[in-house]
Amino acid sequence: MHASTAGIGRRPDLDAELAQLAGDGYTAVRVLAQHRGRWLVSDGLDDAPPRLVAARGRLRAAGGAPTTGDWVAIDGDGVIAAVLERRGVVVRRAAGAPVAGQVLAANVELVLVVEPLPEPNERRAERIIALAASGGVPAALVLTKADLAEDGGAVARRMARDLGLADGIAVSVHDPDSLTVLWSLLEPGTTSVLLGPSGAGKSTLVNALLGFNRQAIGEVSEHNGGRGRHTTVTRDLLRMPNGALLIDTPGIREAGLWDGGVGQSFADIEELAARCRFSDCQHNGEPGCAVRADGDPERVAAWQKLEREQAWIEDRRAASLARERSGRRFEVTQREARRAKGGR
Repeated sequence: MHASTAGIGRRPDLDAELAQLAGDGYTAVRVLAQHRGRWLVSDGLDDAPPRLVAARGRLRAAGGAPTTGDWVAIDGDGVIAAVLERRGVVVRRAAGAPVAGQVLAANVELVLVVEPLPEPNERRAERIIALAASGGVPAALVLTKADLAEDGGAVARRMARDLGLADGIAVSVHDPDSLTVLWSLLEPGTTSVLLGPSGAGKSTLVNALLGFNRQAIGEVSEHNGGRGRHTTVTRDLLRMPNGALLIDTPGIREAGLWDGGVGQSFADIEELAARCRFSDCQHNGEPGCAVRADGDPERVAAWQKLEREQAWIEDRRAASLARERSGRRFEVTQREARRAKGGR
């Protein structure tokens, strides 16, 4: 067994994880990107360039397929045989599939929520923060295109405070000094992921951090407010000059909730709810409601909307599980009936 983590992140217990797999001869590598049924992986060794590999059939299903950021085990045939435990996972509800989740990034220690100035969308940022919270991943707010705002730094700090985040920064690729604080968040050996809408300037920001134009940038158009068109189509794990790892992602159109996390990302509102006169307060006009009395109306409305959405998802997942169990019971009954009839 071989488990090297040089240059591809922190994972000190890889050897122990590989030892738990049946068989021998496994090598631990990390997924850098996915390309048409193949995965670009690296073992972190400078003299071994990344390579494209396939995965065993059971891993090619949508629910269990490797994703960018995963640590995986390569067998003696050079094929991905297992996905190792995911730690720090960001999952959203798959578009058009209310009972299916989509992993956006795996094994990350920080989510960088990206919104463009001069009009960042606070409600969209709330959703991404909720996705991060559900995976136990801290988040920081990054407002791009600070050159388009009069005081982007103040906007970022105020917005971060409203969202319950410790860090909110404004950056401009035209001002290298503005990237200094962002660099302080990208600690060597750790993995962060950029999540935000198309046109927010994520690829431009990645290029600025790398120091060269690795990520393609769309043309700027007067019809889209001077914003570059979305060009990133894959999730790429990139090594920064300081040794940090950064996952660049395509723009997020939908940030549907999947697995809780609403309360964690609305700690301020949850704290107010605990002070309501009635334990079953619905926060819709009941007497002694601390949420309505002291909470920011827009943030309260967003919290309630996400709570309703999460309850809807949980109902759909429960119904799907019940149908699955019912189907299994029916299959067992059918098999028993056939055996009773002599195996026909």
